[in-house]
Amino acid sequence: MSLLLVALPPGAPGTYPYAILRDSGAISDHGVAAAVLLPSAGRGVEVAAIAPARLLSWHRVTLPKGIGPGSPRLAAVLAGLLEERLLDEPEQLHFALAPGARAGAETDVAVCDKAWLTAHLKALEAAERPVARILPEAAPRAGQAPQALAAGEPGRAELILTGGALAGVQTLPLPDDAALHALISGVFGADAGALELLAEPPVAQQAEQLFQCPAQLVTPAERWLAASRSRWNLAQMALAQGGRARAARRLAAWRRDLLHAPLWRPARWGLALLLVINLIGLNARAWHEKNDLTARRAQIAAMLTATFPQVKVVEDAPAQMAREVRQLRQSTGSAAPGDLEPMLAAWAGVSETPVPAAIEYSPGQLRLTGVQPSADQLTQANARLRPQGYQLKTENDTLVLRTLNEAS
Repeated sequence: MSLLLVALPPGAPGTYPYAILRDSGAISDHGVAAAVLLPSAGRGVEVAAIAPARLLSWHRVTLPKGIGPGSPRLAAVLAGLLEERLLDEPEQLHFALAPGARAGAETDVAVCDKAWLTAHLKALEAAERPVARILPEAAPRAGQAPQALAAGEPGRAELILTGGALAGVQTLPLPDDAALHALISGVFGADAGALELLAEPPVAQQAEQLFQCPAQLVTPAERWLAASRSRWNLAQMALAQGGRARAARRLAAWRRDLLHAPLWRPARWGLALLLVINLIGLNARAWHEKNDLTARRAQIAAMLTATFPQVKVVEDAPAQMAREVRQLRQSTGSAAPGDLEPMLAAWAGVSETPVPAAIEYSPGQLRLTGVQPSADQLTQANARLRPQGYQLKTENDTLVLRTLNEAS
């Protein structure tokens, strides 16, 4: 499945920056287009919207007991918990809980303008690009290494701060050199010395001059790709999809993570190594079995030529040996197991029934009429006849004695 990443602009619906993530895990295309001109979202394509960091606010709350992600009262409860921290009326805002949020526990809450988000979702749906997931451009990374991302264009650049002692995500204009040290120290505290700097190419030089350290270059498409691997999904409550869509989305995300996420790289290598080892083992076993079969055939051929030196070319050793044995018996006058006398002798050795009314003989087969042994007698007779190379069975009202090669 491919992933179409669409960045939502701050204003009204219009043009959308986008990137396409293929199954290989690489970005195959990116650009800017109107909603109707975005790459097709047909079968096998999932659409994910990226919400810009500057339009999201982050809050830490403790959910009351009995109020979880699936509670119908969740929106009202969050509005009450955050009422004093919000600048707009709760009815105008959309709330989303962090992945793994549960009742009675502390969790992060993302808040954004509901009308703005709904307008973009409707515009994309009208353009036949329905959004399956809504991803934050940057998500909280509390407890991880502090990170600063310089993004945008010169003169309009912004700084996105995450990690360290910062509980949420802080977005602000890229400060000047004089204010930078105090800002970073105030946000990250003692963790400021371990700051990781990322920057988009247009503002990379400015960021390196301000921070006095090299920056790791990232493009917007690469940042959206990283956001797509997050477990966050802002499509909750009124914007949540049905159970089947959620299951399909989770399966697609799991499959994509399994195939491409760095976290699963050791598992992928281990699975590939296991497959290679099994393939080598199967080939080795097949080679061994082939050699063993060849050796057995060679032994049979050697036995044939040693027993019957007149055989110079071996094509089908068992058939040739049977033919030579028959010819030897004929030349010496010996009876074969399928001749009349040996078969009558074998029957006489197991017969406990009256003399048959009629006997019909053909090579390898003796048909006896007027004899009806019981099932137990037939079983006992076969147990004695099989080592001699014969089989006894009934056909209608006739008892048939055959050599084993005729029976097969």
